[in-house]
Amino acid sequence: MKILIASTPATGHLNPLLAITQILAAEGHEIALVTGTAFRARVEANGIRFFPLPEGADFDPNDVFSLVPELKIIPPGLEWLRVVCERIFVDAIPAQHQGLLEALRQFPADIIVADDMFFGILPILLGPRSHRPPVALCGTSILHWAREDGAPNFLGLPPARTDEDRDRYAALTRDYDATVDQPVLLRLNRALKGLGVGPVAMPLFHSVVALADSYLQLSVPSFEFPRDMPSSVNFVGTPPIIANQVSPPPWAEDLDGSHKVVLVTQGTVANHNLNLLVAPTLAALANEPDILVIATAGGRPVDAIPGKVPSNARVASYLPFEWLLPKVDVLVTNGGYGSVNQAMSFGIPLVTAGLTEDKADVNARVAWSGVGIDLATNEPTPEALREAVRTVLDQSRYRLRALQIADEFAGIDTRKKILRIIGELVADEAKLSRLRATMPSRGRRAGRRG
Repeated sequence: MKILIASTPATGHLNPLLAITQILAAEGHEIALVTGTAFRARVEANGIRFFPLPEGADFDPNDVFSLVPELKIIPPGLEWLRVVCERIFVDAIPAQHQGLLEALRQFPADIIVADDMFFGILPILLGPRSHRPPVALCGTSILHWAREDGAPNFLGLPPARTDEDRDRYAALTRDYDATVDQPVLLRLNRALKGLGVGPVAMPLFHSVVALADSYLQLSVPSFEFPRDMPSSVNFVGTPPIIANQVSPPPWAEDLDGSHKVVLVTQGTVANHNLNLLVAPTLAALANEPDILVIATAGGRPVDAIPGKVPSNARVASYLPFEWLLPKVDVLVTNGGYGSVNQAMSFGIPLVTAGLTEDKADVNARVAWSGVGIDLATNEPTPEALREAVRTVLDQSRYRLRALQIADEFAGIDTRKKILRIIGELVADEAKLSRLRATMPSRGRRAGRRG
């Protein structure tokens, strides 16, 4: 089977897709991957054929916001979301689509597997079904689908409990629709019209969930707000961490079990200012004699971490999570979806603080599911961080809930489920192709229009 993987050029999107490629490659499938040029060496080191995204969709994964510098100063909120959707996602669609078509010309795939924010797949999904391979999308973020309580996504709102909540959410949704969804939809449909497809009538993020042949949500049901979901949505757990990407640090032996281990990370996107979470966490826990704090700079140099590193802290640019996570007692994070799900799969409770990208909604799920404390801010104080970490360490309910969700992850055979879904999509397509081949020419023409 020939499988084309398409990834947004960002580490948090590429990592789970690379883990999925390892699952597929172990079965002998031929795989190619289209993404940003910064990842060429990493992709090819995994034995995968690489196709570059063209200019217009290729950006520096270490500085995603270099395309739109004002995003670094616009405060979290509706304007920030609109600008991200328009300038980073919608404006990249023509170039992403071009890159996909070029890859398919050289690598005629039996199926396309892409991440949920690779919106360059939309023109293919909106075109004639008989002219494309099946498409499976991977949910590397919260499930972007309409909520039963009417709340908009991305604002970090827990499920409504009262009529007052629902009324408030309805007002927020009207504002969100006018400020974000409708302007983005207008820009999206202009882009799609230029590519000869569309229009779409639903919000940008909902469209890929609705149109994909299968949608693989990289989590478990207990971490998603309850709602009616399309039948194409499948919870597949979290892909295994790719091992041996980084060696253990020189201070590895310090994690000898004599201290509680608190890991703090700002991920690989929202880490241009490590004063937001990493630095205040180091300051918050500097005088806790029973805690060893581990800080990762998310690929940045360790000297990007401001201030003096306390004696009970250890720092690194990158860390091998397959080695580290089994030793961690609490994860302090701004709310990267992949990191949060990996932590839960190891039974690690969390303290979260982050409002940009999808982080407010990820962190709202942390609090709602009971696996941790959400400080619901982008700039937590050391005092708030210390109190939250101590609460999560000292009150067993957080660890017990995290262990319950870890059991749910363990109950999903991620490898088997992904292989089954992809295999069924390709087999169904083969049946449809044979059926089309037996149809009269007039029927085939009709089929190409649908």
